[in-house]
Amino acid sequence: QVQLVESGGGLVQAGGSLRLSCAASGRTFSSYAMGWFRQPPGKEREFVGVIAGGGRITSYADSVKGRFTISRDNAKNTVSLQMNSLKPEDTAVYYCAAAPRYDRSSSSYAYWGQGTQVTVSS
Repeated sequence: QVQLVESGGGLVQAGGSLRLSCAASGRTFSSYAMGWFRQPPGKEREFVGVIAGGGRITSYADSVKGRFTISRDNAKNTVSLQMNSLKPEDTAVYYCAAAPRYDRSSSSYAYWGQGTQVTVSS
């Protein structure tokens, strides 16, 4: 069982930066791939990025590649999403999630946080 709690959302102007954090419970955090997903208003949830358990492999959606960076600290059971050059279209509820394998599909993720709102104003 893994419990996830996100933090760090808020309101930012276009071009600004935010850093989201996700704190995980459990002693097997490093065995999970950690993903970030988002759900824009009125739209379906979409993949943002994923980091493998060891932290060396990452993958990103084309829409955020080069602007967002995922990192993790397995000693502290945390994963972060650094978001730079934010755009209004990045406005969404952001979720961290844990999966037993490295995957971009939300269906592979068994554990989800409650979400944190990110709003980017133009």
